[in-house]
Amino acid sequence: MANHKKIRALVLVLLPLVIYARQQPGFSVSGTIKDKKSGETLSGASVAFLQKAGLGVVTNAYGFYSITLPKGHYTMVISFSGYATDTIELDLQHNMTVSRSLGTGNGQLQEVVVAGKKATNILKTPPGLQRLSIEEIKNVPVLLGEKDILKTIQLLPGVKSAGDGKSGFYVRGGGADQNLILLDEAPVYNASHLLGFFSVFNADAIKDVSIYKGGMPAAYGGRLASVEDIKMKDGNNQKFSGSGGIGLIASRLNLEGPIVKDKGSFTVSGRRTYVDVFTGLSSDTNISGSKLYFYDLNMKANYRLGKNDRVFLSGYFGKDVLSVKHNGGVDWGNSTATMRWNHLFNDKLFSNTSLIYSQYNYNTQFTSNNNNVRVTSSITDYQLKQDFNYFFNPRNKFDVGFNFIYHITQPGQARSDQASKYNDITLEKKYALENAVYASHEWSATGKLKIMYGIRLSVLTILGPGNVYTYDNAGNILTTTWYDRGKTVKTYVNPEPRLAVTYQLNDISSVKVAYDRSVQNIHLLNNSTSNSPTNVYLPTSNIVQPQLADQVSAGYYSNFHNSQYEFSSEVYYKNLQHEIDYKNNANLVGNNNVEADLLFGKGRAYGWENYIKKKSGRLSGWISYTLSRTERQINGINNNNWYPATQDQTHNIAIVGIYKYNHKWTFSAAWVYNTGNAVTWPSGKFPVDGVPVYYYASRNGYRLPAYHRLDLGATLQLKNTPKFQSDLNFSIYNAYGYSNPYSINFQKDPQDPAHTQVVQTTLFKMVPAVTYNFKF
Repeated sequence: MANHKKIRALVLVLLPLVIYARQQPGFSVSGTIKDKKSGETLSGASVAFLQKAGLGVVTNAYGFYSITLPKGHYTMVISFSGYATDTIELDLQHNMTVSRSLGTGNGQLQEVVVAGKKATNILKTPPGLQRLSIEEIKNVPVLLGEKDILKTIQLLPGVKSAGDGKSGFYVRGGGADQNLILLDEAPVYNASHLLGFFSVFNADAIKDVSIYKGGMPAAYGGRLASVEDIKMKDGNNQKFSGSGGIGLIASRLNLEGPIVKDKGSFTVSGRRTYVDVFTGLSSDTNISGSKLYFYDLNMKANYRLGKNDRVFLSGYFGKDVLSVKHNGGVDWGNSTATMRWNHLFNDKLFSNTSLIYSQYNYNTQFTSNNNNVRVTSSITDYQLKQDFNYFFNPRNKFDVGFNFIYHITQPGQARSDQASKYNDITLEKKYALENAVYASHEWSATGKLKIMYGIRLSVLTILGPGNVYTYDNAGNILTTTWYDRGKTVKTYVNPEPRLAVTYQLNDISSVKVAYDRSVQNIHLLNNSTSNSPTNVYLPTSNIVQPQLADQVSAGYYSNFHNSQYEFSSEVYYKNLQHEIDYKNNANLVGNNNVEADLLFGKGRAYGWENYIKKKSGRLSGWISYTLSRTERQINGINNNNWYPATQDQTHNIAIVGIYKYNHKWTFSAAWVYNTGNAVTWPSGKFPVDGVPVYYYASRNGYRLPAYHRLDLGATLQLKNTPKFQSDLNFSIYNAYGYSNPYSINFQKDPQDPAHTQVVQTTLFKMVPAVTYNFKF
């Protein structure tokens, strides 16, 4: 009943504004904005009219725009970061289709960017949204020269690295599993290679990256902390082209071209490491018989069926293999597939229908003393998604849609050889149907005031077949109930209201405020500090409730010095409900009753984010600083008092500089600093039958030492002709060789068994690399 009241109240708020948004007489101007060289559509391009100050639109995810204006003469201005501004004179006497292709300005890139983006981030960019260009990503120095989207994201304010060798990252107090990472709309559950050293996203295959930290649009849901919306290239529909690189541990190749010029295109990108090639040459049979590699493959094709229809088919397949001869190993990987259909009903109504598949799985093999045991686990999603964009009039745009996701989770299955002394184990599969509908309204109330508001209604239904358990306070099973296939176990309904307001103070500055509620129904169980790929995913159940987050944020945004500089300062507060932590010595792997080892409570996160970016000139880059706090209060931990969450880092600093010395050389540097993560260490020990047993006084009562690192890079342009370009990229990861802690362990001092040694493990000191890149 309470939920129904909330929905009715929101409808009463929306209704007067919808009535106000009556369509005025006029004609529509619509079309698609593309890249001149490749034919790629440009998402987020600005379309404005000089005679209508404060009015304009931004192209949607597929480069489409539409705006309705009274008849008359207009000067239309189209701009996009990194491209030359296009100006068109229009005599609007009827509905018009105006599709344009933007070029990069014949070498005047930086000056053109400034003119074209003067106020985009001030009024048109929603609060909490940041975009990264692929060129920025490729210029940032990283480990072993492998350009990394997720590592670059971690240089932005409010985004925190989990550390070297960790696969996750934290956004505004959220856990690593509370980030929705999308690749062409398909969720990617484990976005890391080689235990977190690299991400699964090959930069050569990616078109653009958008990060939402707050002010979440109603179209997104399913995670609490953030959305990383990553889109693959559509492929060059003008001519065949390619790019690639050869590095110390990996090589990559991207090929793309037209299926039919101006109508359809394809792209194929592959990447593989070859450490195993070198280990295979070793005379040591243990080394030569071991495997250590990863690969990924991106594929995409699209075709325009007619004036109003376009279809896309894209997929990603990646895998890691790590094994030691005679001792077993582990492999893990993601697979995604997306089929989409764009349809234009008329000049104002745009539709996209998507069928989406996503799977993450891992396999672990243990071999010893003639025992061979293989453990597997997986999570699989099947999704139908429908979105509509209605460009009602110059001041009003409506987005509505729905999605259905069928989750199948296999927590674990162990199979052994017949000669093994171990018994086979199969944990019960979990089934759930996650549905959502949403509606949102983008209202340009005046030339200076923009309001985006809406609601998302998420419904999770837990389904059979399977047993459902209840437990007492000690974790013992009280009741067991069997549900047949398709029978409903429990249903959770959660409304998610969203609101974002932007007010432009003057030509160069604005203030933005936002509120959003988010719901999460898929949870990652991990009570170690290693972020292992063998962590377990658990859906919401009769015991584990959906996690909820309510976030408010407010910020000041400004461009200055003729828009060469961009500045923002933002504060946020987030309240978290139904957070998960674990009992001491919890068993999360191979446990059919893992819910009995879980504890639940609440959390809070608050912080202050600052960001200044120089966008043009020979020297560009940015500085970000975040001051924040993240805490949890879990019943049964630390006497039910608030304590620092694992991801609590008080200070985060990132300084990135890119210097174009001349037409041959470009230099770059990135320095990062953050407070060490909160950890649980023993407070003392006592002997039990001669064996030391450690005593833990509090959860997360200690901290790792502060983390800091300087990375350097230099790129030498070797050849630059219209048909072929190549360069050499040199990089040094951790240039001053600081020993950042990966883990700290406690062990008996061999010289004095009564005392304990503290042993720090460091993964990387100084790591140089060189990569040859080419493009044709």
